[in-house]
Amino acid sequence: MTSFAPDSIVLNRKLPLWYQVSQSLRASILGRSPQDPLRLPTEEQLAGHYGVSVLTMRQALKELEDEGLITRHRRRGTFIEPHARRGSPVRLLGSVDAIVAQQSGMTTELLDHGTTPVPGELAEFFPGVREVSTYHRLRSDEKTGEPTNHARNYVRPELAALIDLDDLVRWPMTKVLRDVAGVDISRITDTVEARLADPETAKLLQVPLLSPILHYTGITYDTDGRPLDVAVIHYRGDRFSFTVTLDAT
Repeated sequence: MTSFAPDSIVLNRKLPLWYQVSQSLRASILGRSPQDPLRLPTEEQLAGHYGVSVLTMRQALKELEDEGLITRHRRRGTFIEPHARRGSPVRLLGSVDAIVAQQSGMTTELLDHGTTPVPGELAEFFPGVREVSTYHRLRSDEKTGEPTNHARNYVRPELAALIDLDDLVRWPMTKVLRDVAGVDISRITDTVEARLADPETAKLLQVPLLSPILHYTGITYDTDGRPLDVAVIHYRGDRFSFTVTLDAT
């Protein structure tokens, strides 16, 4: 039986290895194509793929099993759960792969794209830039079709030629910039705050006007500390929660 082939990553030794592996594998699972096989490689094969010990791999798989993304069967192997719920909480420890995993696993519709003058509230992130490329997407639960969030990305205009619109339907902007456009990403800063749904958000997410939502802003920086992309995402407050774990070491 053919096994599912996860993406590769470069591990950051400052973060727990099991966590990075679990988040990378999570993103691969949620971003898979429908025709991809459901069976995962063995623990030993996965450990070799990621360059970690079997014990570390086992801990990473347990994280995904606890979340309900995989099921493990003695003698048969480990399988992706095709009907796992996608809107479960995500633990963020600061890796880019965690951000990718957070944004993966939804049916995505590209609502519009183009260029726009830099919004006043984002001017500090695009000094000297008059216009940015914009991409507006609506994400829905794969199983129920229920809208869960809508996202606007404001990207430096020189990157637009590197972005394929078909890729944005399949993958988060972070993955497209890093893995397709080949941009070196150094860090992403996240801000999450409570808001009330405005008319546009209420219509897109199919919630009552002024109902609670989570307003997320993510700023992606290159290795020179220059902002490349500002993502503004509105999540349904009844479908998402964010848990941030700080590593004291």
